[in-house]
Amino acid sequence: MVSSRVAPGLVPAPPAVYVPTTSVAPPAYGTPGNTERYDGRPVATISDTATAPVSTFSIDVDTGSYANVRRFLASGQPVPPEAARTEELLNYFRYDYPRPADRDRPFSITTNVSTTPWNPATRLIRIGLRGYDVSTATRPPANLVFLVDTSGSMGTPDKLPLVKAALRGLAGRLRPDDRVSIVAYAGSAGLVLEPTAQKAYVEAALACLDAGGSTAGGQGIELAYATARAAFRKGAVNRIILATDGDFNVGISDNKALEELVKRHRDAGITLTTLGFGRGNYNEAMMERIADVGNGNYAYIDSAMEAQKVLGDEMSATLVTIASDVKVQVEFDPAQVAQYRLIGYENRALREEDFTNDAVDAGDMGAGHQVTALYEVVPAGAPGWTPTRRYPANRPAAAATRGGEACFVRLRYKLPGGTTSRELTRAIPAGVLAGAKPPVGDMAFAAAVAAYGQKLRGDPYLARFRFADVRQLAGAPRDQWRQEFVRLATLAEGQAGGGVGG
Repeated sequence: MVSSRVAPGLVPAPPAVYVPTTSVAPPAYGTPGNTERYDGRPVATISDTATAPVSTFSIDVDTGSYANVRRFLASGQPVPPEAARTEELLNYFRYDYPRPADRDRPFSITTNVSTTPWNPATRLIRIGLRGYDVSTATRPPANLVFLVDTSGSMGTPDKLPLVKAALRGLAGRLRPDDRVSIVAYAGSAGLVLEPTAQKAYVEAALACLDAGGSTAGGQGIELAYATARAAFRKGAVNRIILATDGDFNVGISDNKALEELVKRHRDAGITLTTLGFGRGNYNEAMMERIADVGNGNYAYIDSAMEAQKVLGDEMSATLVTIASDVKVQVEFDPAQVAQYRLIGYENRALREEDFTNDAVDAGDMGAGHQVTALYEVVPAGAPGWTPTRRYPANRPAAAATRGGEACFVRLRYKLPGGTTSRELTRAIPAGVLAGAKPPVGDMAFAAAVAAYGQKLRGDPYLARFRFADVRQLAGAPRDQWRQEFVRLATLAEGQAGGGVGG
C-alpha cells in the first residue's frame, strides 16, 4: 500500500506489505508459470510492384525490443520470434544522418542504396530521418508524473530497485522550473509525492517505495492522469512516465479500455512514456501499444546502463515531441523495381489511403530521434523471389519506357499542436540501382542489424546468411553499443548452434 496523499517533501510510511527481493529466476518464456505477452506479427510478405506499387507505414521510434532481446540472450534463453521487431533493433542505434537546418522542417531525410549482403540479385534502400536536437536548457519546462508499479511482482532486483535508480537519475537531470509528482500503485493507488521541484524530495519518496500486493494498474493510471491534469502547464511537457512489468491484474486490464483512457488524455495534451522492467510476467504487448496511443515512446530497461541511455543521454527525445503523426509512403516504379519488401514495421503498416488522412494516428518523433527503414527491392529484369508466372495474362505488362526514378518517397507530419499535415518528398534515381555497391560504414551496420533481427524472427528471405556473416558485416565498431551488438550476435550464434542456420 502507499499513502493516499502527502505534502511535498514529506515521505510516506513504507507499504504495509513487504515482499523481499529474490534472485531466483522466474520460469522461462513458454513454460508453465511464465505469462509474458508479445504482439507478434508474421513476417511481411513480398509485394509485386505491378499490382501493389505503394507501401505505407507509420514510423516507430521505440527501442524496447532490442533491450528485451538482449535480456534473453544474456540469460541464455532462446529469443521468442515474436519478441524481436526488426525496426526497433534498427532504431536502437544512431546513424550519420545530418541535423535538419530548419525547425519548420523538423527532421532531415537521408536515402542511400547498396547491394544486399544476403542476396546479390536485390538492392537495399535505406530511408533515414533525424529530428532536430533540444538541450536541457532550451526545452520547455516539464510537468512529469512518475507512475510506479509497487506490486508484489516488482519485488526482484531487476524490477523495483532498477526502477528507483532509473527515476532518480532522471530526476537528477531536471531543471528548477520542472515539476515531478509520484503515484504508486499496488493493492490500491496513492499519491506519494505532490508536484515539486525539489530533487531531494523526489529521491526520498522513491527510496521509501517497496513491493507488495496485487496490481491495481488501472486505478494507478487514472490517479496519475488526475495528478497530471491538476498540475497541467500550458506550453510545457505534460507527461506520465509509467514504470512497470506490465502485469495489470486489478482494475482496468483490458487493452482497449486502457487505450481509450490514454487516448482521451493524449488529446487533452498529456502524453505517456512506458518503461518496461523484469521478466516472467512482462506484458510487452500492452506496454508498447499504450505508449503508441499516448504519443509517447516505449523502452525496456534491463540495466543501469540502459536507464542512463534512455533517461539520460536521450532524455530530450523522451520528453520533447517535435513532430506528430509521422507517416512514410514509398511509390515504386514498376519499370525499375519488380518486387519489394519492407524489412520490419509489420505492426506499423497503414493502408494507402491512410497516408493523406489526417485523422489517422501515426508515430511521433522526439527531439534528436532517428528513424531508419530498409526496403529490399528486386530491380526490373533481375531474378525475383517468385518464379515467372506460366500464363501470359498473369504476367505484368512490360513498361513502355523506363523512367528516371526507382521510387518516390513521401513523408507527412504535423508540427506539435497542429491538426494539418505537412509533406516532404524525395525521389530516388533509377541509376542508383544499377550502380549500387556493397554496403560500407553506417549502411553496412544497418544491414547487419536488419539481418540479425530477421534471423531472430525466422525470416525466410535470408537464404544461408549466418550470424557469423552478421558479425563480419558489422565490422569492428568503436562505439560501445555497437560493440555490444557484435557480442550479442555471437551469443545468438551460439544458441543457434553455429551451423548454416546460425
